Amino acid sequence: MHGLVGLLAAALGLALGSFANVVIHRVPRGESVVSPPSACPACGARVRARHNVPVLGWLWLRGRCADCGAPISGRYPLVEALTALIFAGIGLAVGLAWELPLLLVLAFFTIVLSAVDLETRRLPDRIVAPFAALVVVSVLVVALGTGDLGVLWRSAIGAAAFGLFYFLAFLAYPRGMGFGDVKLAPVLGAVLGSLSWPALAVGGFAAFLWGSLAGVIVMIMQRRGRGVAIPFGPWMFVGAWTGIVAGAAVADWYLGVAGLT
Repeated sequence: MHGLVGLLAAALGLALGSFANVVIHRVPRGESVVSPPSACPACGARVRARHNVPVLGWLWLRGRCADCGAPISGRYPLVEALTALIFAGIGLAVGLAWELPLLLVLAFFTIVLSAVDLETRRLPDRIVAPFAALVVVSVLVVALGTGDLGVLWRSAIGAAAFGLFYFLAFLAYPRGMGFGDVKLAPVLGAVLGSLSWPALAVGGFAAFLWGSLAGVIVMIMQRRGRGVAIPFGPWMFVGAWTGIVAGAAVADWYLGVAGLT
């Protein structure tokens, strides 16, 4: 069953990966994600349906517009393939669990918001708001499906804790954190809290750990001692996934080292 779920999730990931590219390209420019149809940015020619097939269309065209020959960014097939692979991995890992929609929502917005933040240093409200709405619906699905209403309390506590912590961090050092990070934080807190306390605790800590390591690497590469600014949104997502994948193991290890087990 898990194999079938993984296969179907991969197909869904390919389709949503194509839509992710539209969101990544258009939303930061203030454009609609619905219309007009996809077109070449160089010559304006509309992309034909047969060329709009995820990954295969780009390969068929050899990465160039069918009309003017302008290069098409390799980001498009990369996002599509990455979304499909991550969706497949989630499907194989959890199967038809009630948490599946929540994890797929998180995966989609991980890719979209990370790409946008890396490119523009922004986390647009037009993306974060739908993410928040879908998380609320998905958390309700988990709570009602499993019959565990404690999921709702953990989710609310996670959202409040992350939101307050990031807001205080922003007030303390506004140059080091954008307000977009503050708005994203409660959404990730709600996801992690709904899953487990270890996921919440480890996910929150890991974001700053990975972000700090990334900052050190950038400083070394640029040979600068300070003044290096990196987009933090992607590391918030990396931290969240660290909490989801390794939260329980890290919590057990920590409690064992501390002699609390």
